[in-house]
Amino acid sequence: MREDASLPAGAVIVFDGTCVLCNGWVRFLLRHDRRGRYRFAAMQGSSGRALLAAHGLDPEDPASFLLVDAQGMRTDTAAIVRVLVGLGGLWRLALLARVLPRGLGDAGYRFLARRRKRWFGSTACTVPSPEQRERFLD
Repeated sequence: MREDASLPAGAVIVFDGTCVLCNGWVRFLLRHDRRGRYRFAAMQGSSGRALLAAHGLDPEDPASFLLVDAQGMRTDTAAIVRVLVGLGGLWRLALLARVLPRGLGDAGYRFLARRRKRWFGSTACTVPSPEQRERFLD
C-alpha cells in the first residue's frame, strides 16, 4: 500500500454499522484487541465509505468485510484471518483456515453476508465508551 496522508494510522476495519452480527464482531475485537491495533469505520460514515470506494468496493452494496493495514487491503475471509492472527496468542490458530480453498471460504462468507441482516437483524451503530472512542474514525 502506498503512503497516503489521508489514510489513518494503523489497521482499519470497515464494518456495517447497522448489522447486529457486525457490531458483535466489533465488540469482540474491542474486548480482545488489548494492544489497540485495530481502528473501526462504519461503512455508513464518510471514512468507511471513502475506504470502500478507494479499494474498489461499492459503498452502496456492502457485502464485503474490509481490512486496510500497512500491507495493503484484504476482504472477506483473508481479512478475518489476518485480524484474528493480529490479536496474537491462541487466535493465531486462525491460520489453519488457510487450508480451505479461498474461493470456498469467501463463498461461505458472502452467503452469510448477504443474509446477515435477515438472520441477525439490524441495529444502530455500536456506541463506544469514552476510552474506546479514539478507535472509531467517525
